[in-house]
Amino acid sequence: MSTPVVDVHTHVVPKGWPDLSARCGGSGWPRLRVDSERHAMIMVGETEFRPVGAECWDADTRLTDMDADGIDIQVVSPTPVFFSYERPAAQAIKVARIFNDLTLEVTAGGGDRLVPFCQVPLQDPDAACAELDRCLAAGHAGVEIGNHVGDRDLDDAGIVTFLQHCAEVGAPVFVHPWDMPGGPRLDRWMARWLTGMPAETHLSILALILGGVLDRVPLSLRLCFAHGGGSFPFWLGRADNAWHHRGDLVRGRSSAPPSHYVDRFSVDTVVFDPAALRLLVNTMGEDQVLLGSDYPYPLGERPAGQVVRTADFLTPAQRTKLLSGNALRFLGRENR
Repeated sequence: MSTPVVDVHTHVVPKGWPDLSARCGGSGWPRLRVDSERHAMIMVGETEFRPVGAECWDADTRLTDMDADGIDIQVVSPTPVFFSYERPAAQAIKVARIFNDLTLEVTAGGGDRLVPFCQVPLQDPDAACAELDRCLAAGHAGVEIGNHVGDRDLDDAGIVTFLQHCAEVGAPVFVHPWDMPGGPRLDRWMARWLTGMPAETHLSILALILGGVLDRVPLSLRLCFAHGGGSFPFWLGRADNAWHHRGDLVRGRSSAPPSHYVDRFSVDTVVFDPAALRLLVNTMGEDQVLLGSDYPYPLGERPAGQVVRTADFLTPAQRTKLLSGNALRFLGRENR
């Protein structure tokens, strides 16, 4: 029997959720404007944030698309607009519980093919650990986190405490960029998504390395970064050069140059181009690159996995790793 093809990067938006101001306190929460049975709009205040369709909340629609794309299993993660890291922890705890429970309802319709990941109130490490434990007991398989909490990056002591807890309980962690900077130069052409997202991910991988996190957390911690690791793989040589030649400013708390750590985390394949995928495999190693699509959003890859399947430089064994084996290891399912 062939190994299942696994997409580690997809998102969910439940069809509806309660009035978050009434349930969680505060104001300005996202809401869903339902325009038809299969179409809706995420609203933030009176601003249209993102159109969404039935593929975001309907398991049968997802499964149909998966079958069309040759995907056996999807990891289903929150949409980052719901993270709520900027809010008081008490509010973020409540909203995390609401969306985590709704995610289980959505993925239940897909059986073992839809693998739910939860969100946590990352601004409060103790609460984040508690919510992760609750979700793992309820049926979630891992957690998606944003790449920063305000000005606190992945080397923040509280976030490191949470990552250590993930290692202890065996929860894989998918890191997704969010809350990109704006301004006149970035608020056109989707520039926040086209330049801000890659830069955010690059910065947070550097924080993970130069902040000494990977020197301190257990080797068992399973991390995967979205969107091919952003711009980090392309500029790894520059980071190494700076570590060696400007160590007075660059080395931080890391015991080795950045290239030493590339086998400690994974990246997905959402890069859309064979040349970029070749760079990922050459830089990160064939064991650290996992199929991802960013389904069901317009900037995602459809058919999911097309670049991996058609890249002529991959050997059959490498292709199998990218489509299946690496993701199964990330999920802790390689021996099932």
